[in-house]
Amino acid sequence: MTDTRWTRRDVVLACAVMGSMPVAGLADERRMISRPIPASDERLPVIGLGTYSVFDVESTPGQIATSREIVELLLGAGGNVIDTSPMYNRSEKVIGDIIASGAPRDAMFIATKVWTDGRNAGIEQMSRSARLMNTDVIDLMQVHNLRDSGVHMRSIRELQEQGKIRYSGLTHYRAGAHDALEKAVRDYRPQFLQINYSLSEREADQRLLPMAQDLGVGVIVNRPYQAGGLFSAVRGRKLPEWAGEFAASWGQFFLKFIISHPAVTCVIPATSKPQHMRDNLEAGFGELPDAATRERMVAFIREL
Repeated sequence: MTDTRWTRRDVVLACAVMGSMPVAGLADERRMISRPIPASDERLPVIGLGTYSVFDVESTPGQIATSREIVELLLGAGGNVIDTSPMYNRSEKVIGDIIASGAPRDAMFIATKVWTDGRNAGIEQMSRSARLMNTDVIDLMQVHNLRDSGVHMRSIRELQEQGKIRYSGLTHYRAGAHDALEKAVRDYRPQFLQINYSLSEREADQRLLPMAQDLGVGVIVNRPYQAGGLFSAVRGRKLPEWAGEFAASWGQFFLKFIISHPAVTCVIPATSKPQHMRDNLEAGFGELPDAATRERMVAFIREL
C-alpha cells in the first residue's frame, strides 16, 4: 500500500528543476501512500490538489509564485494529482502559467473536465484546456457533473485513441446525483469516478464506492471537508487522544478517514495557503485507521 514512484532522489531532482529545496521534514526516505489505477496499475499518490476557487486568481507574478509554491509542495512530497475545470474560471490558465514558469509538467498528473453541451463545443473546450495548461496530453478528462455525458464520453475515447487524453472520468459533487452517477458509470464505464465523500457526507458508502471496486473504476474524492463544514464542527475542540496514533491535526484526521477506504484512489483538498498544503500532505504518510477506528471516527463526528 505504501509503494510509490517517488524516492528521495526523485524529490531532490524535481526540486532542483524547480529551483527550490525539498520540503522541510520530507527530504528523507518516507514515501507517500499510493494506489493503483484499476485500468492500468499505474500508481497515484493518495493526496492531490483541487483548484476550485483557490486557483481562480490573476496571473500576476505574486499570485503565480504562491500557486507555484503550493504545487511545488505537492510534488516535493511525492504527490502529483492536480484537478481543475473550465468551470473554475482562471484555474486552468494558472496551472499553465505555473508550468510555463518552470514547474515540471512530467511530474504532474493533470485532471480537468469538459463542461458544455454538444460534440463540437466539447472538443473545442477540451482542446482549449490543453492549450491553457501548456500541455499536449491531458492525463484525465472528466465529464463535469454529468453534463452531456454520452456525447462527451465518445469524444474523450476518440481523443484517447489519438493519444491526447490518457484516462476518462465522470464527476459530481452532490449526494443527490449519486443515482444518476451510478447509472452513468454502468452505462459508459469510465476509468475514473469523482465524487463527494467525507466524514459528514458518507452516502457514497452505500453503492458508489462498492460499485467502483466491483467494476475496477478509480475514485477521486472531492469536498473532503464538506466545504469547511467539518472544521466548523470541531472548532475549539482538541483532537482526541486516540486519533494521535495516525493524525496530528483535524485536517489529517478528515483526510485519513477518506483514504483509508480501499476504493479511494486519491483525495483532492483545495487550498490557497502553503501551510495548509503541508498539513494536507502529511495525511499521505504513516498509519491509516482500520475498520474499527473508522467506525469510531464516524461515531465521534456524529456525536458533535
